[in-house]
Amino acid sequence: MSAQNWKPSVTVAAIIERDGRFLLVEEETSDGIRFNQPAGHLDPGETLAQAVARETMEEAAHDFEATALVGVYMARYLSSRTGLEVTYLRFAFAGELGAAYDQPLDEGILRTVWMDYDELLASRDKHRSPLVLQCIDDYLQGKRAPLSLLYSHPDAIGAFNG
Repeated sequence: MSAQNWKPSVTVAAIIERDGRFLLVEEETSDGIRFNQPAGHLDPGETLAQAVARETMEEAAHDFEATALVGVYMARYLSSRTGLEVTYLRFAFAGELGAAYDQPLDEGILRTVWMDYDELLASRDKHRSPLVLQCIDDYLQGKRAPLSLLYSHPDAIGAFNG
């Protein structure tokens, strides 16, 4: 892949902890059934905080309000389905889990599951990526940055002044 065409895929993830357990989704992937945080791609016209709230709703059927940035992570993945390398730039957020809704989960999401740290360690071979555990480790170490570090220019979120 030439450097001219290379672009990382921007993703968001919600780190949700309640009473020592973390909310994960079990999902079907090209590499089999895997565990991940509620996570997904940044869509055009939305801020990172809006993206993580949307992804949590779609994948876990809960409201989510980001309160802090846990970290920004870059990882490369070789797709077993396409044989192509993809670089992901992941923004992981801590926040407040809100109301639950009775609605179908996003396509490919089998269920939500709460896991404690020992269960996370025991299932690490089934994580969607090594970033699942890295984000939780950083969260447990207290890593938090204020959301004010993130700025979205109005042009980036659809507020063009033509």
